[in-house]
This record gives sequence, C-alpha cells and structure tokens, in this order.
Amino acid sequence: WLRGGWAMDFHLGRVTRPHVDVDWYCWRADADRLTAALTGRGWWPDPRMPVEVQLDLFRGDVEVSFAYLARDANGRVTVGAGPWAGTHLPTGMLDGPPGRIGSHNAPVISVAAQIEFKEMFPVWMPERRRRPKDADDLARLRASLSA
Repeated sequence: WLRGGWAMDFHLGRVTRPHVDVDWYCWRADADRLTAALTGRGWWPDPRMPVEVQLDLFRGDVEVSFAYLARDANGRVTVGAGPWAGTHLPTGMLDGPPGRIGSHNAPVISVAAQIEFKEMFPVWMPERRRRPKDADDLARLRASLSA
C-alpha cells in the first residue's frame, strides 16, 4: 500500500507536488521475498537503514521505502518491526479503494489514516516537527473528504 505523499496524490487523482521518494507498507513476512525481487531488478539496499526495521532501497536517483506491517493475535494491523513493533495502526487503514493517477492504479492507505499520521507524527515524535508540506497535504486531504 502506498503511504505518504504519493498515497495522497493517488487518492486525489493528480500529482500535487514534487516527490523525492515513494513510501510503501508491506507485510513483514513478505520482506525477504520483496528484497530478492527488487535487488534482482537493480535496486540496492540503503545501508543507513537496518533491514530488520524497514526496507529502504535505491535505484539511480529513486528511493523506495517499505515500512513493515504485521497482525496481532486478533488480526488487527500493527507496526511490523522496529521500536514500535506491535503498536496498532488505524482501524481500516488498508480497506480503502485503490488510488489512481491517469491510467496508473495503486493500493493506498485510507485518507483517514493519512490524516492521522500527518497530524500525529509531531506528537508521537516531538523531534520531527511538522513541515510546511505536511500542512498543505492535510488541507488537500481534508478538502477531498468534503468534495
């Protein structure tokens, strides 16, 4: 599932700003298979990010990042690795319709989850201040809900 800026753009149906990376979620159980598939196609792991925490890869000037997902004993989606492993993620986050830009479709996290993440990152991680683009993204996402 797309997350971050591209998820927002795929929900809105258009590119709203330049992007420097593509953020995804994947199941932790699929990470080794995903790594093998992408490295076999010329992607290189980013040595700055431990693969046990998150899968970050580069090819040319393109960066992709896969945050891991898991499920708890009750089937609820959780953070799949790292210091917040086991933390519940927003209910319904993976249940939204695919997003689309032109002829390209992609699974995206729900708009409600996108808004929650944009609002809460500065609360969850005070050292990560809200960026100007986050305020713009929140305005676009909220406007899309009322459209």
